[in-house]
Amino acid sequence: MPATYVTEAELRSALGIGNLYSSAVVEEVCQAAENIVKSKLWFNSYALVAHESTASVATIYTAIPHDFIVGQTITVENAGAKYNGSKTVTTVPTIYSVTYAVNNATVESYNALVPFGKVYGTTHIDYETLPEVNQASLMIAVDIWQARQASNAGGISPDFQPSPYRMGNTLMARVRGLLADHLAPGGQVG
Repeated sequence: MPATYVTEAELRSALGIGNLYSSAVVEEVCQAAENIVKSKLWFNSYALVAHESTASVATIYTAIPHDFIVGQTITVENAGAKYNGSKTVTTVPTIYSVTYAVNNATVESYNALVPFGKVYGTTHIDYETLPEVNQASLMIAVDIWQARQASNAGGISPDFQPSPYRMGNTLMARVRGLLADHLAPGGQVG
């Protein structure tokens, strides 16, 4: 699937590379930049830490309090075949759990999920349409491209010393101002 936060055409234009490189190579850089930016944005998603089920009801547990409500459609991923998919919340027993109907399921006691699964609710913002998100993605894509082409092009480390590695901890710092209003609060620890 092609990246949408920064397109191949935008990156080619910004770099002035025309058709010198294959679409696959340029698109890979665009997708990497989008993945980096997406990982920092605030979506209505939560880590799933455990699940259990009866013959007709599945219960999933989130790592932090969620804001799902009864009747809301959620998408569950990486929690096991009978738990995964688009589901309608039937009850909210605690702020850390939700239940939904399952058919012909076997009974399972409480099981921890390692690695964690993921549950998504509706997000009411389309980050693809925000200029600041597009510009941040383009800036990161340019940095990735330049690091691939000339690894000694370098950046500046926090102590103002030249660094041969531009993909370090300052990569996101250079675009954090553009993304500030959309950063996930849970992603800002550390």
